[in-house]
Amino acid sequence: MIYLFQVVVLIFSAIIHEYMHGFVAFQLGDDTAQKAGRLTINPLAHLEWFGSFFLPLIMLLSGLGFVIGWAKPVPYNPYNLSDKKWGEAKVALAGPLSNLVVAILFGLILRFIPFLSLSFANLISLIIYINLLLMVFNLLPIPPLDGSKILAAFLSPFQKAKYFSFSSYGTIIVIFIIMLFSGIIIGPVNFLFHLITAL
Repeated sequence: MIYLFQVVVLIFSAIIHEYMHGFVAFQLGDDTAQKAGRLTINPLAHLEWFGSFFLPLIMLLSGLGFVIGWAKPVPYNPYNLSDKKWGEAKVALAGPLSNLVVAILFGLILRFIPFLSLSFANLISLIIYINLLLMVFNLLPIPPLDGSKILAAFLSPFQKAKYFSFSSYGTIIVIFIIMLFSGIIIGPVNFLFHLITAL
């Protein structure tokens, strides 16, 4: 049952993450996500078979101790953004920030509502942890993750083109890091979890 709860939390957290990408892009003048029917929190508009189901299932079965996944990236046209220099970075940052906000909100519940049952507190802790996982994972500077688009805003056009030329290998690199170097993700997540919850 707890595994099912993890997957459900992961899916809805990923949907909030993707929705915020589209929302910020829309606020910056791009309506691509809206026209594509992706400016919604309807799960059916965002789910993707590999990132939303297959990878989380493999990670659960492998006993890694944590679950990572993603929803379909929300499309946007960077040429429509009103902020030409930082627009893409703002759109990229919106997703991880939304997960941080969710984690902090549930962290406040955990800290300041003293009469929660242990089982309910554990479920809230899981929501916080999964959202922090999504945030830290997506901030990795590996194309096509959000961190790569944030980093790219600080690069010259030539450096940016060279950097994104590795995009075709990005998914393989990400899976490699998850399977072999999970501490890169888990360390910061544990630190932030303690900071937010004091647990």
